[in-house]
Parts: sequence; C-alpha cells; structure tokens
Amino acid sequence: MRNISRRGFLGSSLAVGTAAGLTACGGQSMQQDPVDTSAPQTTSTGDGGSAGYDGPNVELQFWNGFTGGDGAFMKTLVDQFNEENANIAVSVRTLQWADYYDTLPTAVQAGRGPDIGVMHVDSVATNAAREIIQPLDDVASALELTADDFAPVPWEAGLYQDVRYSIPLDVHPLGFFYNKTVMEQAGLDPENPPMDLDSYMDALDKLKSAGIQGHWTSPFPFTGGLTMQSLLWQFGGDLFNADATEAVWAEAPGVEAFTWWQNLAKDGHSPQEVAQDADFIALQNGQTAFNWNGIWSINTLKEKTDLEWGVKRLPNIGGTPAAWAGSHQFVLPVRPSPDEDKDQASRVFLNWISEQSLEWAKGGQVPARNSVRESAEFQELTDQAELAGQIDDLHFLPAVPGIGDAMVEWDKALNEITLAGKDVAATLDQSVERANKILEDNAKRYG
Repeated sequence: MRNISRRGFLGSSLAVGTAAGLTACGGQSMQQDPVDTSAPQTTSTGDGGSAGYDGPNVELQFWNGFTGGDGAFMKTLVDQFNEENANIAVSVRTLQWADYYDTLPTAVQAGRGPDIGVMHVDSVATNAAREIIQPLDDVASALELTADDFAPVPWEAGLYQDVRYSIPLDVHPLGFFYNKTVMEQAGLDPENPPMDLDSYMDALDKLKSAGIQGHWTSPFPFTGGLTMQSLLWQFGGDLFNADATEAVWAEAPGVEAFTWWQNLAKDGHSPQEVAQDADFIALQNGQTAFNWNGIWSINTLKEKTDLEWGVKRLPNIGGTPAAWAGSHQFVLPVRPSPDEDKDQASRVFLNWISEQSLEWAKGGQVPARNSVRESAEFQELTDQAELAGQIDDLHFLPAVPGIGDAMVEWDKALNEITLAGKDVAATLDQSVERANKILEDNAKRYG
C-alpha cells in the first residue's frame, strides 16, 4: 500500500483531505490567491502541433507527479519520443503531487515554469483561473478532437469558462477488490462477488459468522473519502448544486449513505478504528475480504504472486450505479514571453503522448479516448477493462476554481462520522455550513 501513497493520484480535492493537513496523495495547497502574472500569456500556435516540428533543437521540461509505478511507464514514453524526435529533447522532473502543486504557480510567476505539465482534473479550473496554464483550444482543433472522441466527464472537465485548458490522458476510477481466499473461508463463491445491497450485506454477515470483518471503513480521504463520494452518488445525492455555489451533501441521500457506512463498524463488519492504508493492507494479508480502491491498486496486487484476488466495478449499494473517478490531464503552463519554437515543440509532444494511451493504460489507467478504450488491445488488459466498463457511471468534482477547499469540510465530516462516531445528520449539516462559506469566499477570490 505504500506505493499508493507514492502514487499520488489525487488533485486539489484530496490533497488536504484530512484535518491533519496534506495527505501523501498530494495536491495543491488550499486558500491560494490568484497569481498576478504580469507577463503576457503564450499565444496559441494555430495548428496545435499537428504539423510537427522542424525548427532548431529545443529542450523542454516536463513536470509531473508520477512518483509511483506509473512513472516508469511515462518515462519510457518520453524516452521513445526523444528517440523519434532528434530536434526535441524532453527532460522529466518528477515531484510528489503536493510539492508539484505548490511549486508550479511560484515557478510560473517567476518565469521558471516547465514547458509541459500534468494536472488532476479537479485542479485544472483553479490553475486556469490563476493564469498558471494556457488555453489549448488550438490543440483540440488541430487533433480534430471533439466530445465524441472521449468519455464525456473527463472531456468536459477540461473546460473553464468555455475555453479548453487541458487534454485528457486517462480516467482512474474506483473499483471493487476482493480476496478470493477469504471469501472461500466464509463459504462464499470467490468467482461471484456480491454486486448489490442485499447480496453484499449477506456476504458480510457470512464473513462475520466466520470471524472476519469483511469491509474495513477508513476515515481517511482515500479510501474512505472516495468510497463515500461513490456511495453518495449511488444513493441519488450529490456533493454540490448545479453551479457549485452550495454544498448539498447533507441532504437525505448523504445521511442515508453515511449511515450505512457508519453501521458497518457498529454491526461488527469493520474495526472501530482503521489506520491510514490499513484497509488495503488487510485485504492483502487476508484479514478482510472487500476493499473499494483505485485502479492503481491493480499493479500493486499483481506483485503479490501468492495472493488470490479479483476486481469488479463497484457494487450498487444505493440503487444508482456510480463511482468516483479522477483523470490526469495534459496542460501547458504560461510562459513569461512567447517562444515559438518551444510553443510548437511542446504541442508536438502533447499530441504524440495523447496517442500513446494504450501503453499508458498498462500502468493502471483507463484511456480517456473512446477508440483506445474500445480497442481489442485494451480489452486484453482484463482488469483495467473491467473497471472501464463503468465509464458512463463515473463522477468527478465540478470544474470550479478552488473546489478542493470546500472538500476539506467533506473530509472532516468523514473523519468525525467514521472515527469518532458522531451523529451523521448534525455532522453533515455543520460541514455544509462551513463549506458554503468557503465557496462564497472563493467566488470572490477567483471572480
């Protein structure tokens, strides 16, 4: 599980998801004011890099937070690009996501930012509003990319004020991981995991009778926070209203979802206190049967050669199919002054990488491109393809600047309800009140 902490999959929403501060998952610091960039933004090149690059030799810096196993896959792709493009040399700087989101704005403001970057989908709007990243409508036009080419959620999330600021690379959803050996110990069919409320509760009861706490409830942003977001949507609720001006997770669906979650520990299906990462470690050690976790867990479990496990899309507990997902999106940071050669070469690199999403999927991702996701080659990646099957049921945070600031209050409520056993309705009401004040302040901050 330690490589999940290194993996750093989350953006702004979960970077500060616990009361203790930044999590190991990484993300941008909260309550950051918009950057005052006095230098002009880079002007779009027009062809978005589609014509290639035949200018003088250029060196490009590519920053990302791929510190886990996926970083090796990206490094391989960069090396391949450099071999195929003699006049473009791309160097990679990899930081923990928390450091990345803290460092990037300062570097851009000082005129020392990278040429290319990657952001989580819920950080794009914030950095667009702060003038950290530049518009990419020219890239989308050059590639003739439209909404028909991508899953709708990651494609639409790259828009801020009707301008495209990012090109989606992947989707990384939550999935249902299960220990087959533990299921067999309780008399369950290891090839037929429970996929609805009744069968799930029946399985947990059988596991409990066998002395096994079947689903550990984590009070931390992942996996608990991602699970609870998924359950909220499954019970028919949402985090925010349509224009994200108000938090609405304290409404009836939120109360119902959190009550079901809290009862898992009350009814003996989970320990009362679960440490960070302990739920996933317990799955690997045979202490629990079920764990809702991210697609990045696939390669971690594959390393456990003696572990019998499986993965499915999330069970439908609340009545509506739904699952949390994130997305890595390519961005081009603002330059202090135009550089036509680097502008063009950066777009050539972005275009090239965007076409390699099948190789990237092997690192534990779902390609955002429909054509790649639906290809026979991707279907051979059976675990990733299983989780890709829920593509139409995935949810992201809204593309609103500073939305992660408000999500801190969601994570506090999760911790208080799960770990401290506080009253669900009252805790959610209080967290919504605080979140709405943050949303109001951010509306003024970002304009």
